Amino acid sequence: MTKQSTHHLLMVRPRDFAIGSPTHIDNLFQEIAPPEHQREIAAAAQKEFDNYVEVLRANGLRITVMDDQEGIPTPDSVFPNNWFSTHDDGLYVTYPMFWPQRRIERRQDVLEVLDRDHTINRTLALEHWENDGRILEGTGSLVLDRQNRIAYACHSERATPAAIADWCMAMDYAPITFDALDKRGGVIYHTNVMLAVGTDVALVCLDSVRDPAEKSKLTESLALTGKKIIGLSLDQVDNFAGNALEVTTPNGPAWVMSTTAFNALDPAQKEALGAPIIHAALPVIEKYGGGSARCMISEIFLPGK
Repeated sequence: MTKQSTHHLLMVRPRDFAIGSPTHIDNLFQEIAPPEHQREIAAAAQKEFDNYVEVLRANGLRITVMDDQEGIPTPDSVFPNNWFSTHDDGLYVTYPMFWPQRRIERRQDVLEVLDRDHTINRTLALEHWENDGRILEGTGSLVLDRQNRIAYACHSERATPAAIADWCMAMDYAPITFDALDKRGGVIYHTNVMLAVGTDVALVCLDSVRDPAEKSKLTESLALTGKKIIGLSLDQVDNFAGNALEVTTPNGPAWVMSTTAFNALDPAQKEALGAPIIHAALPVIEKYGGGSARCMISEIFLPGK
């Protein structure tokens, strides 16, 4: 049976974090790094990253860390889940990215590292979709219910309707799509900011979905697939409470999120998750990267050799 979560995660250690990144234009959670402090901010991001990896490993998770590419400026590379995904049938997928600067994050050596001890039966390269404006940024744009083969996606420049539909057709997933806005009325750039789907639980900000029909369809899909719905407020989304991921530790399931997100949840919400919460402080990466704990993780579902 297909698993919803995994124990193996891949992460990319940033080198030039936030230096020259244009992505704040459509990522309203991200602030511009002041030029005079960029190197200081990049160094702080590395410390946050290293601590996060230590916390995850201390909880029994397998973490594959890739160093940033030498001599190639990739200020957003700490978020690798946007450009590739893996699947338990041995499929490795690469994705079309909205920002040209982010397209150079795609790298062959990740596939080579994973191929050493995993079975990769086939690859699906979708980057050519960029040529006709079909954009879909991996498991940032898509929140997958892998067990029920449902792909949840909010529309944005980083998740175009045609790309969502074509991916779901190719992957045999049912799409549940909607428009989502933050508390300022801005378009939420990635679905995984306002929705996290686990085996039995879903964290979701229904207030971000303004259209009643779309909200009803989203709610019904989560309910019909047996998910306990934990509602998030728009303020909690601003604190990255939706940017969480269910993982599998040696002691069973757990949820991973940032300390900012953890502190934003109330006691009842934490209890409703029904599993331990692993969290690490990521304030610099959140402020100047516009993403959080879940964005930094690529899940590895490939079968072992």
